[in-house]
Amino acid sequence: MQLYDSVRKTKVPFEPIHAGEASIYVCGPTVYDDAHLGHARSSLAFDLLSRILKALGYKVTMAKNFTDIDDKIIKKVEATGKSMEEITSFYIERYLDEMQALGVQRADIEPKATESLQAIESMIQKLIDKDCAYIVNNGDVYFDTSKDTHYGEISHRVADDEETQSRVEHISEKRNPKDFALWKACKGEEDICFNTPFSKGRPGWHIECSAMIEKYFKGTEEYSIDIHGGGADLLFPHHENEAAQSRCATGHELAKYWMHNGFVQIDGEKMSKSLGNSFFLKDALKVYDGEVLRYYLNSVHYRNDFNFNEEDLLTAKKRLDKLYRLKKRVSPGKASLPNKNFKKALLDAMGDDLNISIALSIIDELIANTNDALDNNPKDKALKKETLANIAFIDELLGFGGKEPFSYFQIGVDEALKLQIEEKIAQRNEAKKNKDFIRSDAIRDELMAEGIMIMDTPEGTVWEQAKTIYNFDITHKVEK
Repeated sequence: MQLYDSVRKTKVPFEPIHAGEASIYVCGPTVYDDAHLGHARSSLAFDLLSRILKALGYKVTMAKNFTDIDDKIIKKVEATGKSMEEITSFYIERYLDEMQALGVQRADIEPKATESLQAIESMIQKLIDKDCAYIVNNGDVYFDTSKDTHYGEISHRVADDEETQSRVEHISEKRNPKDFALWKACKGEEDICFNTPFSKGRPGWHIECSAMIEKYFKGTEEYSIDIHGGGADLLFPHHENEAAQSRCATGHELAKYWMHNGFVQIDGEKMSKSLGNSFFLKDALKVYDGEVLRYYLNSVHYRNDFNFNEEDLLTAKKRLDKLYRLKKRVSPGKASLPNKNFKKALLDAMGDDLNISIALSIIDELIANTNDALDNNPKDKALKKETLANIAFIDELLGFGGKEPFSYFQIGVDEALKLQIEEKIAQRNEAKKNKDFIRSDAIRDELMAEGIMIMDTPEGTVWEQAKTIYNFDITHKVEK
């Protein structure tokens, strides 16, 4: 397994800190609003990583945190009058539902900041005791970046960003411009705060991930975990600061490997709420099936920026359609075992830093070759069983191809129309039973006129759309 390490800026072999195991921590969302396509892209990238490591035989432990105490959440509390728990619980559940729709497997550990306060307090106190952190007059606690001789080695960007960071976080009592908050003291009686020996307040953003990793993972003398991941925007200052505070608190590195996924762009512009072009995942899922979105968002290598546009999405769906048409051709039936050469080729591609382009080309070649073989020998039962096994392995590794094929081609049909179609099919079956073939043919023609194709199989009559039509404005704006 080869991974691209963001710190070393090259692909390196994956050699876990514990033999046969892989520990992964991914920075999750701050739960004050709905998830957007950027959240989806990151979740899908590290879901692929987890799947390939499992397929290669590693025992994978994945953690993804929820930041459930933050300035943005407090503003939402003030704006809505709802409790912090009401707001964060609602958005956590919605996030998990939407990730499930995308086929993202649940993390093994899903820690919340508010449930990790003791671990956070303990790490901050340790840093204070080592004089790597200090308390200012208002009760804020800052990390002293000058105490970490390796500060800047994660992102290689400190010199360029020092002025910006100083301007954003300027506090007269800070020892150094780059110092950052570990703990924020209460600003008033209405503020949401927690008691600690250093002050009544709440944790800074960076400290929670470091504390959670130490709480939930058993590391080594060199590293706390194998892989730390997140979006490319987290490399600096978030991951840089995490690495620094963990290094000073524990005496070892936070992660052996650092991985980052690229940005999502909307028609060539970086997606962001400040630009007003960041649309919510919930809106996309109203129009596009989760598996189609998964295929599309994973069709570009995780490290590259992703340019979302509807034309490319529809092209990606047509590519996925071909896999399901093959599955429909060999269904129903029982799977045997996947072809060894195909399985190895797919594992080799994904084992090369998740090379999805090569993996998808291998799948396209499988589809073409299998269809050719079935054209020559339509009754090849062994090939059909192997094909079902190949598709099942694709689903295991990449997370698509697992649907019943006829239901896949019903995507986009609302429930009311489905009931009407099923009712007409029942009427047609009754007409055929009564040998009223004129009536049965008429019903078939009615359905065809509505874009519905029906097929009689040994298991009964099935149907699908002749063409899937989407209508979604990708310039959909959200409130800034």
